[in-house]
Amino acid sequence: MSYSIKVYNTAWKELEEITLNDAIFNDNNINASLMHEFVVMQLANARKNVAKTKTRWEVSKSGRKLYRQKGTGNARVWDAASPIRRWGWVAFWPTWNENYSKTMPKKQRRKALFSALTVKVKDNAVLALDSYSFDEIKTANAVDVLNKLNLSGEKTLLIIPESNEVISKSFRNIPGVKIILASYVNPYDLLTFKKVLFLKDSLQKIEDTFLSK
Repeated sequence: MSYSIKVYNTAWKELEEITLNDAIFNDNNINASLMHEFVVMQLANARKNVAKTKTRWEVSKSGRKLYRQKGTGNARVWDAASPIRRWGWVAFWPTWNENYSKTMPKKQRRKALFSALTVKVKDNAVLALDSYSFDEIKTANAVDVLNKLNLSGEKTLLIIPESNEVISKSFRNIPGVKIILASYVNPYDLLTFKKVLFLKDSLQKIEDTFLSK
């Protein structure tokens, strides 16, 4: 099944309807397992090592045995720093050296991306903007565009073909809106945001980036 989306200008006037590339936007590309694996990988790779507990050699305790080994009727005991005692060192402790990173083969990463893109189009959650016609950095202009596109208050992922200071600075202070380059689009962001707004040229940029290599 081929998909198409409508292209609007900043005044909410429909300019055209374009057919999306079947190599990317295709029901056969939908794979929930790969999307899940990609999201897990991305979250794992963004994880920072912040947990740290004191090791056996860092706990400030005497190394003296608390009482003799036998004859007291109690269980055998180590010193006060024993990991089974309160305020002792922690066995199997977390350090700052854990490696949580994960990887996926390139073909699987791309299949996960195409899957997420297809899901968003299938859910009618994708719009295309012909161009951003303002030359002035002004949040009010960006808000007006979102209002006219019925995206006000929606979590919206704005995908642009290349760095654009006017667009980035105009949209960056709007709650719930994230700007991302087409070459960095990923399943996690696509699935996190309710609506996806493409600048028309971003679609070609995605094809050039993910289909040509």
